[in-house]
Amino acid sequence: MSEAKIISGTAVAKSIREELQNEVAAMGKTSANFVPGLRIVQVGGREDSNVYIRMKIKAATEIGIEAVHVRLPRSITEVELLDKINELNDDPRVHGIIVQMPLDCDTAIDSHRITDAVSPEKDVDGLHTVNEGRLAIGDQAGFLPCTPWGCLELIRRTGVEIAGARAVVLGRSKIVGTPAAELLKWANATVTVCHSKTRNIDEITRSADILVVGIGVPEMVKGSWIKPGAVVIDCGINVKPDPTKSSGTRLVGDVAYEEAKLVAGYITPVPGGVGPMTVAMLMKNTVRSAARALERHVSTQWTLQPLPIQPLRPVPSDIVIARAQKPKDIAWLAKEIGLEAREVSLYGSKKAKISLSVLERLADKEAGNYVVVAGMTPTPLGEGKTTTLMGLVQALGAHKLRNTMAALRQPSQGPTFGIKGGAAGGGYAQVIPMEEFNLHLTGDIHAVSAANNLLAAQLDTRIFHENTQKDQALYERLVPRVKGVRKFSAIQLRRLQKLGITKTDPDSLSAEEYGSFARLDIDTETIMWERVVDINDRYLRSITVGQSATEKGFSRETRFSISVASEIMAVLALSRCLEDMKQRLADMVVAFDKAGRPVTADDLGVTGALAVLLKDALEPNLMQSLEGTPVLVHAGPFANIAHGCNSIIADEIGLKLVGKDGFVCTEAGFGSDIGMEKFCNIKCRTSGRKPNAMVLVATVRAIKMHGGGAPVTPGSPLNKQYTEENLELVQKGLPNLLQHISNGRAFGMPVVVSLNAHSADTAAEHELIKKAALEAGAYAAVVSTHWSDGGAGAVELAEAVIKACEEGNNFRLLYDLDLPLVDKMTKIATTMYGAGKVVLTPAAEEKVKRLTEAGFGNLPICMSKVSGSLTGDAKIKGAPKNFTLDVEDVYVSAGAGFVVAMCGEVTKMPGLPTRPAIYDIDLNTQTGEIEGLF
Repeated sequence: MSEAKIISGTAVAKSIREELQNEVAAMGKTSANFVPGLRIVQVGGREDSNVYIRMKIKAATEIGIEAVHVRLPRSITEVELLDKINELNDDPRVHGIIVQMPLDCDTAIDSHRITDAVSPEKDVDGLHTVNEGRLAIGDQAGFLPCTPWGCLELIRRTGVEIAGARAVVLGRSKIVGTPAAELLKWANATVTVCHSKTRNIDEITRSADILVVGIGVPEMVKGSWIKPGAVVIDCGINVKPDPTKSSGTRLVGDVAYEEAKLVAGYITPVPGGVGPMTVAMLMKNTVRSAARALERHVSTQWTLQPLPIQPLRPVPSDIVIARAQKPKDIAWLAKEIGLEAREVSLYGSKKAKISLSVLERLADKEAGNYVVVAGMTPTPLGEGKTTTLMGLVQALGAHKLRNTMAALRQPSQGPTFGIKGGAAGGGYAQVIPMEEFNLHLTGDIHAVSAANNLLAAQLDTRIFHENTQKDQALYERLVPRVKGVRKFSAIQLRRLQKLGITKTDPDSLSAEEYGSFARLDIDTETIMWERVVDINDRYLRSITVGQSATEKGFSRETRFSISVASEIMAVLALSRCLEDMKQRLADMVVAFDKAGRPVTADDLGVTGALAVLLKDALEPNLMQSLEGTPVLVHAGPFANIAHGCNSIIADEIGLKLVGKDGFVCTEAGFGSDIGMEKFCNIKCRTSGRKPNAMVLVATVRAIKMHGGGAPVTPGSPLNKQYTEENLELVQKGLPNLLQHISNGRAFGMPVVVSLNAHSADTAAEHELIKKAALEAGAYAAVVSTHWSDGGAGAVELAEAVIKACEEGNNFRLLYDLDLPLVDKMTKIATTMYGAGKVVLTPAAEEKVKRLTEAGFGNLPICMSKVSGSLTGDAKIKGAPKNFTLDVEDVYVSAGAGFVVAMCGEVTKMPGLPTRPAIYDIDLNTQTGEIEGLF
């Protein structure tokens, strides 16, 4: 009688490891920095566990898997162990997690709870209840338990047909028997499971074409139990005394091997059979998990499920529309667009913050198309830039099925409670939930306010203490003895370095040195830093601080600005990372000293405290559109005294998430002459990004106003010139639109004109505008009805934007930084506004000289100008040419990184109108709903 063929698990496992090695090498070619990661968690230090762990690490290393042995002490508690597992679950470098059993611990730990704490997506042992459940119903997309999977692979390698075969499994353990039976069943074998309570086991096993044994009893299965020619897979491993061995013991399986091999057709030895396969299949699961992670990493298409809308007629109010749509759970949306759970901090179920770590994870991913939405010179009612932006992204994302992200500024409470109302878009093209978008959101503006006012408080406090103390007393209070020891803080050491003092022992400074260190000697006439509040409060436009008797007569005149006018808001928007933000905060100039030198936030010792207050605020906020496409909301600098754009960080995250064929559409405040110019010359210069196209929003109403139409006043009915066809007014107003088209083309961008359709418009008016726009060099000109129809009403716009972005990127900046400040102002004014020249007041000229001498001459220019006119005079409409632009004041926002040129008075603290929106806003105490927002 011939003996059974030996099924060498060692040989098969070696073959599998070689295959996996090739797979891992291929992964490295797909993504250079990608390495599969395995973490083996061990509690305590059992030597038998150590042997198994060394085997696994050796196999992983040969394949190219980064395997790390995570050693934890016996004293660890269940809560601490769960925390460690959750940390590994959230680590994108980890693709497989094993918790080595048994746990060797001093405290009671539920091992089942521990195995179920491992994410099912990283459970390469295949022991999670979810993966067990998947196997039970035939879903093998999860991870298969390693030993049973290895058994199945060994059976397949024999060439014996499994489908239709009679299979018997001895043992019903969670680790081997039960899953082995399930695998054989779903491989179409007819399966019987036997266990210690089964009667006549030997009769049942003799009927098996395939016999899998994992009963835990040494050499229990005799040769007489086996059907001649059967495949026998022995999963047992037992230690048996053997005086013939030097160790005194030998390893045996659950099958009496010497008898069985005379009957079976195929048999696995012990050792060298199933054991090596367990490790091999563990490695296979790890590589499978890594492959899935890599596929997600390089995947270009989101799994986004748009939300349907059913536009009503007449179109209801914005809040009625917003409330009629149920938003997705924000965690689900985050998953759809490729964010990891660890990268998302939930603020309830409809908004979240995105961790900056996503930029590290996606560092090698190609960025998408970058589109800026700007406008022509607006009427006081606004022309719908945000609404157009939202309609565009809904069209691109929900209708054209492109990965698309909107990137918006966070609205200030000033306009919300004042006259403009919310800034979520409008009609069927808006951000939801619009109440949360328009109010506190996640508190970023409050963080900016707190940081700004902390700096203001420290500034005035420092002036007070310098005025009331001599040098030595001031120094000793700034560097006090704590438990008999004096030392400089890190920020104080930076000030010493700035002063050229190399000493680090506070007691070693000379009187001249500690006097120089302690006294900033601020010239109060040069203070530029103001307190802020995010409310329209006109009575704070000019105030006196320090009137309390405790301030000893050191009062001064100052004022409040609205929070979004704070330089810190601009810093937040222009920072590229935490370190960059901290440096920008340090560089902010609050005043000059009496010698004419700039005094910074770092000089005041407040940099670290500001960074702490703003740490979370630097993370962008995730929301969604009415049609369920993603929206990033972050930062909100004014567009006249700052650059008027959302944050660089939000755009960067968006561009990486959408991928090379996707779109990030962002908005620049006011007309192209203000927001778009700063978007390019300040924001893009800082980020290094080159926008692919510009969408220019126009309305018949605004064009008519610039053609000489009657004044457009909020709260008053429109003149019939705007509600009836008037081609003559349109013709006269076209030069303003054409100037804005020219502005986009000056930066090398294709300009897509989007006519935001209003109900009173006529087809003839639209055709006249489109024809003129195309003749002026616009890439395309389309009519959009997104306000009434949602994304479906902006599909033509979306198609034009897609084609424009395919034209190639010819973006260029308007000026070089080495130009003198006045020349940069002139370049902006003549190109963007149509001015003939720029004239500075003597005071402005003196400040330009001072700033240049102080080293700020190579900064870009932020022109502070009225938004209602291309000129510096809001009353002048149309597109006048060769006028003189007066610059009345100049100051530096050194942290933000630009010099502000004030072209006339631009209030940084709006006031409430006679009848503000406050009258309409209420809280329904029965439903908890906010009413009256628009």
